[in-house]
Amino acid sequence: MFLKNKLVLLLIVIGLVLSACGQNENTSGEDTEKDNTSQEEKEQASNEGAEENDESEEENDQESDSEFVQAYNEGIAELAKAGEGEEVDYEKVIDLYNNSLKTLVANRDGNIDQQISTALEAGKSGEMDGQIVKQIFDKLTQKVFYLTIKHEFQEISESWGDKELAKEEIAEAKEFYTVLKETVEKRDAAYDTNMVDQIEGGFNEIEKAVENDDKLGFELGKQVVDKTMMKTFYLAAGAMPHGYASKAAKEAKEDPEHAKVEQAEGWAFYQSVSDYISEYAPDEAAVIEENFNLETDVKELDPEAVNNAFVRGLAKVALHEYEESEEDWGEDNSVITGLEGALFIDMIASDIKRVQGEEAYNTLNEQAQGYLEAVKADEKQQAMDVLEKIEETLNTVIEEAK
Repeated sequence: MFLKNKLVLLLIVIGLVLSACGQNENTSGEDTEKDNTSQEEKEQASNEGAEENDESEEENDQESDSEFVQAYNEGIAELAKAGEGEEVDYEKVIDLYNNSLKTLVANRDGNIDQQISTALEAGKSGEMDGQIVKQIFDKLTQKVFYLTIKHEFQEISESWGDKELAKEEIAEAKEFYTVLKETVEKRDAAYDTNMVDQIEGGFNEIEKAVENDDKLGFELGKQVVDKTMMKTFYLAAGAMPHGYASKAAKEAKEDPEHAKVEQAEGWAFYQSVSDYISEYAPDEAAVIEENFNLETDVKELDPEAVNNAFVRGLAKVALHEYEESEEDWGEDNSVITGLEGALFIDMIASDIKRVQGEEAYNTLNEQAQGYLEAVKADEKQQAMDVLEKIEETLNTVIEEAK
């Protein structure tokens, strides 16, 4: 449980760090070939800021990536004792983190490093519930592994043509995905989706593209892996009825302390999709952040408001991707962002089906695929006709989710 004497100070510290992360992290920054994309600019700036850490990262690369995964698993195993009423050896976890994970985390996002370090110290001093500490360590490290997969893809893109390097980077990405796969499998089971197959298909397309020197094919396969993992994080955080917003609100009626843990879990999952929503739907981001913020009384958490904000936000992101696709007609980026638009629609598939019905979603999905095929075939008039229908439907979805 939280100790009352330092609760406010601790929440302020954590809250400021979390807020900064939501605004500045490079979680969803796109690394497509469009130079003027704001999310791309953020990711490039972050990469430039991390150049001074390249040497230490190269040292880490000399180790087996499985050691990062092993350190994560050992940390989770120790922190899980809190949920069993056993004493947690926080010093062990702190040493494990500092010696085996900290450099990787800091290279991906210094804010996450501060979050995890603050949470572990708070757990050690008794100022933060051990189960909440576990969720912060667990889900934010998963985010780091997700960011690392994106980093490996960026390395391939920047060194395109070096097949041996590409194969090494793909192998490293898959190693980190072994941790995330369990999270994906849980959402597949809860929502009857097939995201594991989609991600594996994306990896297959990436490998095929590298062998065939197909840069566009690589970029498209990369988007499938990236955005399907984002869908996983959304389903875990804010989808209904199995997202942690819904779980925490329901649990708050019976066990507020456990509900607080679920609230923290929802917040941590949200961090991996927050940049896109913050960039293109700031009002929706504010709703989500307010509900998941640890300073918010979990009994006041509104899962329907969170879900609606996610739906509106992700629909707005999809519209943005289609806008980029139209602007870049004739370039590879038009195809890439056209696929991204379809993938963002897929993220809220269950919501559209629930609100508008299965048939309406199937029609929208077919239109999204039709638009993509028209872009690939350079059939602009056909693409614009379909795009008009897609935009009309997405705007209707946004209105119905208010």
